Amino acid sequence: MNDHPAVIVPITVGLILLSAFFVAVEFALLAAKRHRLEDAAASSRSARAALRSSTELTVLLAGAQLGITAVTVALGAITKPAVHHWLMVPLEVLNLPTVVADVISFLLALFIVTFVHLVVGEMAPKSWAIAHPEHSATLLALPMRAFMAVTRPLLRALNSAANWCLRRVGVAPVDELATGQTSDDLRQLVEHSANVGALDARFSAQLTEALQLERITVAELVPAGSSPVTVPPGARVAEVQRIAAESGHQRIVVVDSGKPLGMIHVRDTLAESGGRPIDSLIRPVLQLPTTTTVASALATMKETNTQLAVATTDTEPLAGVVTITDVLRRLLPVGDPA
Repeated sequence: MNDHPAVIVPITVGLILLSAFFVAVEFALLAAKRHRLEDAAASSRSARAALRSSTELTVLLAGAQLGITAVTVALGAITKPAVHHWLMVPLEVLNLPTVVADVISFLLALFIVTFVHLVVGEMAPKSWAIAHPEHSATLLALPMRAFMAVTRPLLRALNSAANWCLRRVGVAPVDELATGQTSDDLRQLVEHSANVGALDARFSAQLTEALQLERITVAELVPAGSSPVTVPPGARVAEVQRIAAESGHQRIVVVDSGKPLGMIHVRDTLAESGGRPIDSLIRPVLQLPTTTTVASALATMKETNTQLAVATTDTEPLAGVVTITDVLRRLLPVGDPA
């Protein structure tokens, strides 16, 4: 090939830029936040392309690695021999033995090409992509999708080969990057913030308790041996009002032979005569197994717009009751909620 600088230099610059493109694409999608891409996707075609790429991340990474590898091979086949040839000229002027000059020029050419490729073609675009992940992912998405469309059969074959290797060692391949933080991650962050003084210790305990809601169960909110306040079906309004006044509870569970039939709210009895039976005033009651996590229980109570749920087990249809107040007391142990 022609070793003239007017030919080699533009080709080298193009190859370095191509390497920078593939490196930036790779790190941009690894660092980009999916929810930000989703927000931008409504008004940006490039953001929608980036979002599609994030759902087939392994194929995209295969494309980026293929591009980087091809550029590296091209630099080794085109630029390095040319630089090697150019360096031979001044070394020969020094009257060095041909073998010595050839070895020195080879090593210098290898160092120069590798250094330029590493710094300009890899490290700089990597830092840029990490610093501006969503912007770079969106900016580069469309040309990368075009490259993937052309090379997709090859990329799928490479990806399948890589997945086969993973399965042989017991690793399940994934096509999408996991997003978000787990409750354990957030709990460690809260503990670290409290330890270094960045978070007031008064709030640390409350945040930790809130993060525990996905782990603790309804059983932990039901005191052992608790005896819920109940009334039988057919009870009179006056009896419900008396029990509510004595217990301080506004919601009373209606129980027949140990099984909850529903609940009655004392508010519903205020306009009724004391001797009226409560049967027509009974509301449905939410029943939750004691193994239900508190987070799931809260979500269900919110969906059903209820403040009280009956805790059940395989052997006890009425193991206890759980209210929103119980959860708030767990979150705010310094005092009862208003």
